[in-house]
Order: sequence, then C-alpha cells, then structure tokens
Amino acid sequence: MVRNVAGELRELESADFYLLSGVEHGMRFSEWVDRGTLTEYARLDSEEVDHRLDRCERRGFIERKTMQYQGFRLTFEGYDALALHTLVERDTIEGFGAPLGVGKESDVYEVTSYKPLALKFHREGYTNFREVQREREYTADRNHRSWLYTARKAAEREYDALETVYPTVSVPRPIDHNRHAIVMEKLDGVELSQAALPDEQAVGVLDLVLSELADAYAEGYVHADMSEYNVAVSEQGVMLFDWPQAVRTDHENAEEFLERDIENLLGYFRRKHPGEIGEPDIASITASFRDGTFESIADH
Repeated sequence: MVRNVAGELRELESADFYLLSGVEHGMRFSEWVDRGTLTEYARLDSEEVDHRLDRCERRGFIERKTMQYQGFRLTFEGYDALALHTLVERDTIEGFGAPLGVGKESDVYEVTSYKPLALKFHREGYTNFREVQREREYTADRNHRSWLYTARKAAEREYDALETVYPTVSVPRPIDHNRHAIVMEKLDGVELSQAALPDEQAVGVLDLVLSELADAYAEGYVHADMSEYNVAVSEQGVMLFDWPQAVRTDHENAEEFLERDIENLLGYFRRKHPGEIGEPDIASITASFRDGTFESIADH
C-alpha cells in the first residue's frame, strides 16, 4: 500500500535512496539487477550496498531472486518511495491522505499541499508488462527492459497532454510529476458512469463533453481512450481525465482515435438514454472538430 510507503519515508536515510536509485538505473538494462553492479550504480561500497539491500528488502521496496547471479529489482512500493521522496523534496506535497481511486493501471490518493490535491501513480506493465508492451505505443523503445519505463512514459505522456490543453480544456490542473507519479488538481463531481443524469439533460451533457474534446483537438490532442469512465460531472460542468494514451492530432491514427472516442460517447448515451440522441453523422462531427465549428450534436 502507498500509505505504508509514505509512513516509511521518514525512516529512510539518504543512502537508502542511493541504493533504490541504483536498482532503478540497473533496471533500464535488465529486469533483475546483478548485485555485482550495484556498487557502481548506487555509488556505495560493497558493505554499504549489502546493508541497504537488507533495509530496503525488509520494507518491501525491493525483491531478490537467485539465478546465475543474485538479482534485485524494485517493487512498485520502492518506485513509489523514490517518486514520493522527490516530490516531498521539491515541496510539492506535504502530507498523504486517503485513496481516491484504485484501479488496474493507476492508483490515486489525496495529498496535502497549499490545498488538497490528487497524486496519481501509474501502474501500467507491472503485472502484464509483455501485454502492455504490445498494446501501448509509449513502450516502443525496446532498449528498456522493465515496467518502470512503461509506467514512467505513461505519466510523462499524460502530464504533457494536461499541460498542453489546460486551461482551455476542462481537465485536472497539472501541478508536478516525477517518474510514474503525477500531482494534479482533485476531480470535482462524480464519474459519468455513476451519475444519475435525467434524460432531459443527456443531450446537454453530451454537448459539453464533445465541446471539451473539440477544444482539446484545437489544442493539438485527441484523448484516444474516451468513455463514460473518463468524464466527471458536477454542477460546474464536466471534466475529462485519464490522458496517458492521448495522441497529437498529427499522429497517423489520430482521426481513427477521434472517431472511436465519439462513437464510445454516443454509444454510452444511447444505451443510458435511449431515444434522446438519435443517429448523428460521426464524419460530420469530426469534420466540425477539424474546422473548429462544433456547437451541438443537434447540428449533425
């Protein structure tokens, strides 16, 4: 649990983080890092490496495996500790709170700073690294041999997208990021999939979501994973979240992803609010995104 990691941080010493960083560096080249390389990677002498390995293993930050050599790798708790340590050192976060959402590919927690914020840890690839390598474009660098790279690249891509489209698009305001972690504004409202939306409001809410996607397109991005699970609805309007798979509008598959996003939204609203949406022309909607004229689903 990340909360346990946060509690352990005050017990760690500088040399523990040197060791964890050394294992992280070694995992760029191998899933399991040879014990013999850690004096170089961690910049600690051999006795100190053994001492720090024992301390970090007891805390669940690393695990070991004996094969042709004695190998070590970070657990996600160890990677969390490195990211948290950096964010605390930067004064980005001051305290750690309750879970806001725990899923297959990310965990989100409340953190405190000048106001309550959200801390999102990307988890892509930890349990299904080979599958994610096949499916995710940001794993294309095959020189990297571990899930660390996949999770870090997912966080980088999401943070870059948020920085680009905010504040034109209603997304969580990005605050900071390190490794696989992003600090951002907390979401308002409830997930669209859980919202008790009256039928008479369905078209209006759909128009709001599509307008945000159109604004994102104008800012150079397609969400590429849009669904009722990536929209928050509140009295203030809608907010779009979860952007790690977003692509630039000049991407070779951008138009395909845009049409899929629109189809996913229309499909959800038709299922949830039958008879309210009709059969709009998706090609016409995407064309209105391109020329910046989208106003309402009723026009298509």
